[in-house]
Order: sequence, then structure tokens, then C-alpha cells
Amino acid sequence: MLDVTVVLVDNGMPTTAIAPLEVFGTAGVLWNRMRGRRTQPRYRVRTASQDGRTVRTAAGVGLAPDCSIGDIDHADIVIVSAVGVDLEADCPAHAALYPWLRNWHDRGATVAGVCAGAALVAEAGLLDGRPATTHWGVADACRRRYPQVRWQPERIITESGNLLCSGGVYAGVDLSLYLVEKHCGHRVAVETAKALLLQTPRYWQMGYDMEPPEAAHSDQRIYRVQEWLFRHFAEPVRVNDLARRAGMSPSNFARRFKAVTGESPLNYLHQLRINASRHLLENDLQSIQEIANAVGYEDVTHFRRVFKRRTGAVPQAYRERFGISDANQVALTGRTPHR
Repeated sequence: MLDVTVVLVDNGMPTTAIAPLEVFGTAGVLWNRMRGRRTQPRYRVRTASQDGRTVRTAAGVGLAPDCSIGDIDHADIVIVSAVGVDLEADCPAHAALYPWLRNWHDRGATVAGVCAGAALVAEAGLLDGRPATTHWGVADACRRRYPQVRWQPERIITESGNLLCSGGVYAGVDLSLYLVEKHCGHRVAVETAKALLLQTPRYWQMGYDMEPPEAAHSDQRIYRVQEWLFRHFAEPVRVNDLARRAGMSPSNFARRFKAVTGESPLNYLHQLRINASRHLLENDLQSIQEIANAVGYEDVTHFRRVFKRRTGAVPQAYRERFGISDANQVALTGRTPHR
């Protein structure tokens, strides 16, 4: 069982603390209970504030922590909830938090900033030279205050090593479910989302993701191609065109791409497309043909073949296992699912 500490801070939105509490606290529990199965809690969750006192949120709601940050003796995951929009005033007010965050990061804990909580992680100096996202409303202020951070506010989630950030207020749900999947597997993450009547995380959705897969390398020309693929994977893609983007011959490009990512360019593209299609299948929004077209496959038979090779199941069987129920789909979207 992993220990999660959710850090409560003043002047932020309470949802950025409460949503992670609910996701981690119900993982392995709520779905099993609803199905009459033995519960299997996956996380021990605690809340802590800088000094152990109640914090006052921007919504006027007070949140009372379990303890102060100094009382935390073990943490596998640290979630930093959102601070207020006045970074010049709010960030210095949490000075005691920053050495504490650096200490837990150095000890191997995963540190994640939700919404404007990313500014507090940046204030601790942990995001320099790394990609990070935050709420669009504080993105410019973050760029001015932390120019060494690679701010990407268009992203829902960013991940670099054991540092994560999520975008808007409710992106804390996406980040929390992503970590549940990472630690507990896809099935537990989907069941947790179903139990809370949530869509599965939007990092599987087209246009959104964490740091591109296998991007932790220093080959900037390959990295730029990965970034482009990340945004354009649903478009027609040819390896020769990617090689031109990298300024290399096709053979040299293919060799260098596989050397740093572990995948050929074509297999890498397929993985991006299949990840996006999984999200759409899980949320029952479109027909199989529509999903195939949406992620870049014109031939639905080819899509089915690639999907099965990557996931071990055909799309319809995957939907039946992981998709939300018809009643829940109507509750979420007002739409009747396609078959």
C-alpha cells in the first residue's frame, strides 16, 4: 500500500485537494464494495498543511488537515493542491513548504502539482529545465516568475521523472487516475473512474498527454519529431516526412529514433493512436468506425488488427470490458452509446 500526502494550501480551489483524496481513497475500495467484492485499499491518504492549521480556500471553505507537513514520516506520493492566482503574494507565504518538497523528491517520492499548485513545485526549484503545465490563468505569471521551466499550459498532464503537473482545477482527477493506473494497473483505474462516474483520464484523449512516451533523452531532433507526432498523430504520417522534419536521411532517422525510444517511428505512431482510441472506447462516445477514423485509421479492419496486437483484445471486446455502462454513459453525456 502506498502513502499519499495531499498538501493543503491557502487561497486555492478546494477541489484540487478533494478530488485526489476521493480518487486515491476509493481506488480498490468503492467499485469492489458496490459489486459485493472484498475491498482492496491501494493507498493510505493523509492531508497536511504547512503548519497543521486549517487552510482557507478561495471558495471560502476551510479545510482541516490531519497534521502538519513536519509530521509526515513517509510519503510515496505528494500532491500539492492549488495556490491562489496572486503568485507574488501566495508563493512567498508558503516558504516552509519548499525545502520539505525538495527533501521528499530527493528521497524518491513522486511530487505532483495540481492546477496552480504547479507554481509551488516550481518555487521549490524542482521544475527547472522540465516540462510543466498549469492553469491557463496563471500561465503567463508562471513564465515570468519561473523562466527556466518549459511551461506547456495546453497540456492536461505533464510528467518528467517523478515530477508531474496537471492543468485546470478538475485536471487533478486526470492526474490522480493516471497515477492509479501507473501503480495499480489499467483495470483498477477504470473501475475507480466508473465507481465515481468519471470519464477515464484525458491523457489518453487526442491532443492531451503527459510527456511523450520514451522522451527522456537528449536527442533534440528526435524529441521535436515526437512532439509533432504527439499533436498530429491522427493525420496521415509518412516516415520520409518525419525524417525531413528531423533534418536527416530516412535510414539515419529511423535508426536514431529507435535507439532513443525503443520503437520504430511507425510502431511509435501506432501506440499514440491506440492510446487515444482506448480512451474513446472506454467512454462509449462513438462507433468503432468513427473511433478508427478519429485516431488516424481509414481502414477499420486494419485498426482492429493493430488494436488487438497492442492490447490483446479487439475493440468491441475491450469496450465491453472497460467501457462505462449505457446508463452511466447517458448520465455523463446525455448520449446513447453507439455499437
